Amino acid sequence: MSPERPRRSIATVCLSGTLEDKLAAASAAGFDGVEVFEPDLVAAPWSPAELAARCADLGLSIDLYQPFRDLDSTDPERAARNLRRLDRKLDVMAALGVDTVLVCSSVAPDAVDDADLLAEQLAAAAAHAAGRGARIAYEALAWGRHVSTWERSWDAVRRAGSPALGLCLDSFHVLSRGGDPAGFAEVPGEKLFFLQLADAPALRMDVLQWSRHHRLFPGQGAFDLPRFVECVLAAGYAGPLSLEVFNDVYRQADPARTAVDAVRSLQWLEEELALRCPQLGLPLPPAAPPLTGWSFTELAVDDVSGPQVGGVLAALGFAHTGRHRSKPVQLWEQGPHPASRARVLLNASADRSAAAGTASVAALGLESADPRRSAARAEAMSAPVLPRTRGAAEAELSAVAAPDGTEVFFTRTGPDGWPADFLPTGERPGPGAGITGIDHVGLTQPFDAFDEAGLFYRAVLGLEPQEVTELAAPFGLVRTRAVTGPDRAVRLALSVSALRRGGWAPGVPEPQYVALATDDLVATARALRAAGAPLLPVPANYADDLAARLDLPGDLLDAVREHGLMYEEDAHGGYLHLATDVLGDRVFLEVVQRLGGYDGYGTADAPVRMAAHRRRRQARTAGRG
Repeated sequence: MSPERPRRSIATVCLSGTLEDKLAAASAAGFDGVEVFEPDLVAAPWSPAELAARCADLGLSIDLYQPFRDLDSTDPERAARNLRRLDRKLDVMAALGVDTVLVCSSVAPDAVDDADLLAEQLAAAAAHAAGRGARIAYEALAWGRHVSTWERSWDAVRRAGSPALGLCLDSFHVLSRGGDPAGFAEVPGEKLFFLQLADAPALRMDVLQWSRHHRLFPGQGAFDLPRFVECVLAAGYAGPLSLEVFNDVYRQADPARTAVDAVRSLQWLEEELALRCPQLGLPLPPAAPPLTGWSFTELAVDDVSGPQVGGVLAALGFAHTGRHRSKPVQLWEQGPHPASRARVLLNASADRSAAAGTASVAALGLESADPRRSAARAEAMSAPVLPRTRGAAEAELSAVAAPDGTEVFFTRTGPDGWPADFLPTGERPGPGAGITGIDHVGLTQPFDAFDEAGLFYRAVLGLEPQEVTELAAPFGLVRTRAVTGPDRAVRLALSVSALRRGGWAPGVPEPQYVALATDDLVATARALRAAGAPLLPVPANYADDLAARLDLPGDLLDAVREHGLMYEEDAHGGYLHLATDVLGDRVFLEVVQRLGGYDGYGTADAPVRMAAHRRRRQARTAGRG
């Protein structure tokens, strides 16, 4: 551990599995310590002393024992019983070797409302802790019966006046109630005993349900956690940055993977703090170099899907310009400008588990201003560079794995760059059907990886996640989020089904697509239709609805009807797009034209496209029968 960065800790409640699984995952991901959640200890096979030894073996400190609930009471007998219960927990803490216990504000019907009585009971509890060399970190639950704000918890701690009693500040409990962390400046640093961090999406719901099911790791939600932590550190806090995240997905996901996602969230947060607060002297990872565009999109194919996809690319105006020197990979190109033309690789050797005849997006090639620095950035953000086999005289390329398994390459396209790995076929790229480059790529994420993917592209590549939206699709709600570069040279559209599916599934499970750019979609559509490209038909009802809703020129509406175009607009501009049939059971291609300042992805048209894809697949299945 570098002495210059804060210690990183994670509550065991963040991770799935047994306590054994959780500790192994936290250690492997690089955490320095853990908060032991009491139910995890109760279910563990180890005694507290054995748990302490196991943590030491793994290089983990135990930073907090939690939670101790409903300490205060207006019933004197119950208040006395609670102190006896605290004594037993202090015994456990002594065996664990941990000196801080989290005490939550009470939610019980007999919780104390009187400020002086509450302070008196907290002081009595702190005296018990001090007698054992321990201390109490008092936390205001956002749904506490009488203490639900950090200000009220600080008032109680201040009134109690015990050196063994301080605050635990939890970002969710403060920010979910609209609290202002600037007020932390009132609190002496020695009274800030512990810090717990969680992000969350912006939701309007009961705060308890919001907390228990929808917390996220830093950088994945809507909270301004860099400012929150900046205020805590400015007030004098010197303890670990600790994650306490309750999330239904994390509770059933692979703990090793979740722990890496968690440590990456702290790496991102620490970088934000270093940039905002240079006086803290925090180390900075290599900055993410600008990503200036797409070098290629690679599709994994086989002997069945490869010829099908290649035929469609030819009908779309692409030229098969190269064969890889040492691998069964084809290079297809289109576009007038070498620096930005659309390039698609068909890789018949990609390691994949898909059924025969399936095509899928296997890799993304992104133009980096400094590929080596991009790779160093990825390593610093817990995304190790993947091992690759490179032939003699072949370009040195670095790639990392995105959460859905897609490989992301950092490249430079030039005479001595990766295209030199391809031997010319004799075909030359040209204007083709008017496709000029790649606009964006759409990837359906595994159910468990949607939030992880947003943080990955943000922290590792320097892209910015956009707002999460939901659409009512034919097979249930679909959640979507774009991640983009600041100049929109690189765009990704991520999507996920909002709920796990049962046996009833769409015709195209986990679809992926490559959106190709054109400056004149109507002319491109005419060329594609003349070349026999398998364009997806759109129902006449769609064009009739467009005519009723929008004041579009008659010739544009005619083109929509003739070529199966779709159109969406917002206050800044419009978006014309069309789709092909699904190729190789999963992938389809789009051709798009952005008009004015439109910055979206045609999301409102997705249900129409999904229904049309299902009809085409049903028709083909019936034809085979």
